Amino acid sequence: MIQDLLHSQPGILNFGIFFVLALVLLLVILGFVTYAILAERKVMGFMQLRYGPNQVGGPWGLLQTVADVLKLLLKEDTIPKLADRPLFILAPVIAFAPSFVVIATIPFTDKLQFADIGVGLLYYIAISGLTTIGVVMAGWSSNNKYALLGGMRAAAQMISYEIPLVMSVLGVILLTGSMNLNEIVAAQENVWYILIQPIGFLVFFIASVAELNRIPFDLPEAENELIAGYFVEYSGFRWAFFMLAEYVYMFAMASLTTVLFLGGWLPIFSFLDFIPGAVWFALKFSLVVFILLWFRSTFPRIKADQLMEFGWKVLLPVALANIFLTAIIKELLSLF
Repeated sequence: MIQDLLHSQPGILNFGIFFVLALVLLLVILGFVTYAILAERKVMGFMQLRYGPNQVGGPWGLLQTVADVLKLLLKEDTIPKLADRPLFILAPVIAFAPSFVVIATIPFTDKLQFADIGVGLLYYIAISGLTTIGVVMAGWSSNNKYALLGGMRAAAQMISYEIPLVMSVLGVILLTGSMNLNEIVAAQENVWYILIQPIGFLVFFIASVAELNRIPFDLPEAENELIAGYFVEYSGFRWAFFMLAEYVYMFAMASLTTVLFLGGWLPIFSFLDFIPGAVWFALKFSLVVFILLWFRSTFPRIKADQLMEFGWKVLLPVALANIFLTAIIKELLSLF
């Protein structure tokens, strides 16, 4: 594993290797974000019977997103006169940084992982929750009532759906007896958890879509309701940081879904184990990302009251019932 390589090197070289590997991972994720946006536009165009990007940068509009990035870099960066300047500048960084840091514990294969810690799942949940602070900070520091309302509503949504998200993975923890992500993958060698935890998977996936602020749960950034919500005063690349955080979280959440419910890098059938684990992980990961794009092309946005009622009155009771049923079934299996 990567951490074994780091531990075998002296201090300064250790730091250098870690820095280079982290930079490579960042570039990979930025490449994913660039072409996930393009893929999203193309998938939506295909499903809605219209053209996606097809003119900029050669065939299939491959450089459309690159052109968008250059446009954002060249845009004027404005800060409102009455805004809390330090917090206004810091908020996009706080919103983005956790989305990248949580990837450290994701095992892409049995040998490709930055940090194999005993409570990797707990680490992911704890660090990802910090993004809420950046969202509220952006709304507050803008000194704009619409931004503040957008920030508070985004925080309410993210906290409300984080609770059933955490509850939904407790069934996986009960079955595995561990919060280590490598052990969770290893426990799925015979059967994936999506088959024995279908309710937990559905709750987890729906709650993760809400955590990502994607349709049909994209109220925190609904332009036609709160003028783009908590980042209404942001422009240029500071605004892009919030969008970047959303797509990096898509990468992280699709990876976590693959690890928790789809067997990670394990093959579908044992006789296919000659195919590298990285290929299996990439295929499952791509399927999850495609479903997320499919959601955006299909579902209408729900109302704020429907969103909160669904989280508290539907997902949370279902997640609790799943924990109860999982505990009973596990106890019965241990007895008989």
